[in-house]
Parts: sequence; C-alpha cells; structure tokens
Amino acid sequence: MNKLTSSDLYRYTKRTELIALISCFFSNPAFRFLFVARKCKVTRWYSPLGLILRLYYRKLRVKYGYQIPFVTSIGGGFVLSHFGNVVINNSAIIGANCTISQGVTIGRVSRGNKEGSPTIGDRVWIGPNAVVAGKIKIGNDVLIAPLTYVTNDIPDNAVVAGNPVH
Repeated sequence: MNKLTSSDLYRYTKRTELIALISCFFSNPAFRFLFVARKCKVTRWYSPLGLILRLYYRKLRVKYGYQIPFVTSIGGGFVLSHFGNVVINNSAIIGANCTISQGVTIGRVSRGNKEGSPTIGDRVWIGPNAVVAGKIKIGNDVLIAPLTYVTNDIPDNAVVAGNPVH
C-alpha cells in the first residue's frame, strides 16, 4: 500500500492495517472509488491490469456520480464524505487532508482574468453544493460553507460563506 492510499485509509478508518483496507474497500463506496482512481494513476494504461482498473473506474464513476479524473492532483488523506455529483476538473490541485461533501464542483474557468483551475491547500473542508471556480488559491485550514460560490483567493485559516464570496 502506498503512502497516499495509506493516508486516505487512515482518514476513513483511523487505521492502516491490511484488514482495515479490505474492510473499507468493500464497505465504503467513496474509499473504493478513490482507491481505484489512485491505482489507475500509477498503472500503465496499456497493461492488462491497467485496462481492467480503468474499466472498473469508469463503472464506479457512473455508479456513484463522481466526475473526478484519475489524473487530478489530489494529496493524501482525501475524503469524499458522501457520494453523488462531485465534479473536479483534471487540472485542479488539491492538498492533503481535504474533505469534500456531495454536490461540490471544483471547476475551470475558460475565459477572463481568472482563466484556469483552483489550487486548494491542506486541511480544507468544502461543504455540500459549494462551487470553487477559476484560477484561485484556497489557503490551508479553510472551511468553505455549504452553498458557497468561491471565485476569489481565500487566505489561510478562513471561514467563507456566501454567494458569491467577496
């Protein structure tokens, strides 16, 4: 088990043993999706295992409603707290120990001065149905409240709410 998977498992179960991995894989759909996504990222696409993993990954994407490309840069300790309708752009960067709730969109803006995708720091909690869009930086230890629309940089240790955040 690699370091990223181990830190994800610890966030879900507070344990890192093989039995915890097996138990969490079969009982937690969000961890299963994340585990397969991380394996897809490190497995050659043209190998038989790579092909099987990518087919299974595609099935899980549809089944649980996650639109998170496996090439997305996501730090260790990532938690999807509920399954359903989570969209993350493949060029977004997400730090370690972040938690994302259902209905969250982390998207790319394709025009204007905010063209690009967000960079999210460590230990960020993003509440249900929040939107983070554009080339912005979210600091460390930030809480983004539910139903918040974020298009501006957020400093470290902040709590943000509103639609849009100013």
